[in-house]
Amino acid sequence: MKNQFTKTQLKEIESQLSHPRGAQGIEIANSMNQSNIGMTKSSIAALNVGEGDVVLEIGHGNCGHLKYLIDAAEEIKYIGLEISETMNNEAKKQLSSVEAKNVEFKLYKGNELPLDNESVDRVLTVNTLYFWEKPIAFLMEIFRVLKNDGLCIVTFAHKEFMNTLPFVNEKFRLYNPKDLDGLLKVTKMTLKRNYKKQETVRNKAGDYVERVYSVAVLIKKE
Repeated sequence: MKNQFTKTQLKEIESQLSHPRGAQGIEIANSMNQSNIGMTKSSIAALNVGEGDVVLEIGHGNCGHLKYLIDAAEEIKYIGLEISETMNNEAKKQLSSVEAKNVEFKLYKGNELPLDNESVDRVLTVNTLYFWEKPIAFLMEIFRVLKNDGLCIVTFAHKEFMNTLPFVNEKFRLYNPKDLDGLLKVTKMTLKRNYKKQETVRNKAGDYVERVYSVAVLIKKE
């Protein structure tokens, strides 16, 4: 795979993954939605959403999975946050397939969540952990907006797998389960369970590879 792209192309892919923009950002987001759908569905299953829950998703990309999530329980209210205006616009195209009155997409700057204290029941974020500028502070932000006993699903591919990808460089901060444990020790979030999963996916060179990832279930307990 390393021979498939120039250094400039790899740098652009990395930049687009951290903050999709324009036509190339749309293309990459479509590709990521397809290749990450297994991780996303595993994460939604772990959310254990109930009727009337308010669900916050951080970094939803093009949100091609929106209907799957909305159908997980009755009367879910969904709030999607993105730093990318391109992805915010792409996600809004999904509204034709769901009950739009229960869905809201917002832009934010990536650090502070524009939500009230204890206003959401569930938080979902898939493949964004690598890009958190201040992970401890961000976990505390999630703690702030979650209701007591609320769950947060943080899903991420393990460090060993991510290190095999040639476009993973300085914009990524890589994690293993122990690294996440280290973050949680200095926050108020508690790890309820960490599901280790493995799946076969196709990389950008068209090769099939084994991806190992975690679906970490965090809980707010006061």
